[in-house]
Amino acid sequence: MFSYPAACDLDEDLLELVTMVLVVAEGDRSCRLRPVDRARCALVYLRKHDTLEQLAAGFAIGTATAWRYVNHTIGQLARFAPSLTEALTSHHADGYVLLDGTVAETDRVAAEGHFSGKVRREGVNLQVITAEEGRLLWLSPALPGGTHDVKAAREHGIIDICAQLDLEVLADKGYQGAGGTVITPIKRRPQAELPDKHKKSNTVHAALRAPVERTISRIKQWRIFRHARTSPNRLTSVAAAILTLMIYT
Repeated sequence: MFSYPAACDLDEDLLELVTMVLVVAEGDRSCRLRPVDRARCALVYLRKHDTLEQLAAGFAIGTATAWRYVNHTIGQLARFAPSLTEALTSHHADGYVLLDGTVAETDRVAAEGHFSGKVRREGVNLQVITAEEGRLLWLSPALPGGTHDVKAAREHGIIDICAQLDLEVLADKGYQGAGGTVITPIKRRPQAELPDKHKKSNTVHAALRAPVERTISRIKQWRIFRHARTSPNRLTSVAAAILTLMIYT
């Protein structure tokens, strides 16, 4: 087996952030790798989703050590992720927020309910909230992939908290019937044509929601969310860590 250098499409500022998080958290802790190299190891895992064997070969460490470094770094980053209430109360815009759900695929499923009809395979449901221009505000803990978006929003308390803050939420048809301050496209009645004014309203609604869809595309650039080779239970910590990385850089 031989190792080789490889590039990772992330800014140096992100590497510096993760390095500083480790330095502050660990103090003078002695490790096989320097903090900056452990930061690289974790970022490569999250961004490129290389296997632990690949990481171990690339950084000249054991597979178990690579796993330990990655998990520790993810845990430290997750500590800085805002709660839902913190994220929404820090949003000072007078307008609204955008809400959408996505499925992060995974190949290790230990319980029922993880099969998603949306992507037709197993995964976890993640709820994404952004500001009106698409800036990420919050990324939810992971729920089984078979969870419908409106149910996930209720379980995370999104609908209740937004109503308490009198914050309007633009969401797609997967959230119809949510109540509170959630605004969804106007639904066509069975065997009836949707009036032109409602069609125009839905067109405007879709255009306003476009930024959250672009943000989800950015989230999926962290390739661990494309086909995670880990337990779905671990993706909650991963989501919190990536939320930290995306909102502080």
